[in-house]
Amino acid sequence: MASLRTMRLMQLLLGINGALGALNVDFGDQESIKMAASNVADDLMTFYKGDEGGMIPGVLPGPPPDGDYYWWSGAALWSSLLDHRNLTGDTTHDDSIMRGLLWQKGEDNFLPKNWTVSMGNDDQAFWALAAILAAETGFRDPADNNTRWVDLAKTVFEHQSNEDRRVSTGECTGALRWQVFPFNQGYDYISTTANTAYFNLGSRLAYFTNNKTISERAASTYDLLSDIGFVDDKFNVYDGAHASQCDEINKAQFSYNAAMLLQGCAHMYKYTGDEAWKSRMDGLVDRTLELFFPDGIAVEVSCENGGNCNTDMKFFKGYLHRALGSTARLVPDTADKILPVLMTSAEAAAATCTGGEGGRMCGFAWAAGEFDEASAGAQTSVLSALASVLTQTNGSMPGESNDGSSNSNDSNSNDSNSNDSNSNDSNGNADAVTDEEPSVNLGTRGNINLGIVLGALMAGAVVGT
Repeated sequence: MASLRTMRLMQLLLGINGALGALNVDFGDQESIKMAASNVADDLMTFYKGDEGGMIPGVLPGPPPDGDYYWWSGAALWSSLLDHRNLTGDTTHDDSIMRGLLWQKGEDNFLPKNWTVSMGNDDQAFWALAAILAAETGFRDPADNNTRWVDLAKTVFEHQSNEDRRVSTGECTGALRWQVFPFNQGYDYISTTANTAYFNLGSRLAYFTNNKTISERAASTYDLLSDIGFVDDKFNVYDGAHASQCDEINKAQFSYNAAMLLQGCAHMYKYTGDEAWKSRMDGLVDRTLELFFPDGIAVEVSCENGGNCNTDMKFFKGYLHRALGSTARLVPDTADKILPVLMTSAEAAAATCTGGEGGRMCGFAWAAGEFDEASAGAQTSVLSALASVLTQTNGSMPGESNDGSSNSNDSNSNDSNSNDSNSNDSNGNADAVTDEEPSVNLGTRGNINLGIVLGALMAGAVVGT
């Protein structure tokens, strides 16, 4: 079988970047899935302008009205590419990933001052989740010896553990607020997303660094979400509530909230061995598959059926697929239940990749069976869907270095590491879902020699089978 490198070179010479149209993938062939994923990744990067002169590295064009995308979506972009490179071995975009993450790290806390007026705890956490994913998958640390991905992630966790980020009175005391600063609109709202992202980050930090204190903080967040009804006994995960009216819960459900929670529970179970975490993980897996994969295809149920998903919401399926794929690899007992659904969903996702000028851009509404419109969110989600059905043959499992050795423990593993919108919910308007509802131009010389080069490549590919 041809190697991914050989297939990538053949693709370049053939000018397949859109010339043939549609995304070609054989889901019975891991190398074919990897090749398709690399095509999707290349097309995804056409939305990114941060490597161009005069543009800001790390972020997608925006925010509105200057572009479609908010700051947090840059983290979603890099997370999808980090996952892709780990599972395929495709390092094409490594320099962009490195530059993008470092440009937005602020003072080593992913709190750049130019985003202050719209900074949410969830936004900051998504960048920290990209950093911990970089650490987990062995993405090289920056050349600056003072910066490590895991340390960037930990700093965010420490900051968000502080009381000044949290509700101090009432029934929801201790909950992480949606917005970081009191002058930001939405400061009064308790976003489940901010809390599930914090929990997910903490669980993965605890597992990666062997840090008991961090695991305890993560556990307390899960308990709080359960106690105040943001997660119910049927494992529905709701959007949140205002701190001043904590019992009036917005029951919209979004896939990335459930995804971050179940992936976090899988890491807590793997770290502690406590069957309570396994029970929670299993319950969340069951409910997540039931609710967000009708007919085995991922649907953002709170907005997609009504056709009113906003730009942000089109990134959520990527987190959903990545979390489920991660869980299946981390806790193999879940794989028989998870992987068939991920495969069905990935096939449907790939079938939408017939759009754009090149005829290969991917759509968002996978269940509709055809391309609808191109967006960075849809493209990251399809990329993650493809990656989620790949076996772990490249890179490293979470908690291992890239050579497969165990992660090093945190030298302070048992110490406290703390550093002493205009809508009704943190995801914009949505239809509430409750438990009751359910290309390269070679030129003349290049074309003359194309047959010779392809012949040599194919010979190499045959030898490599």
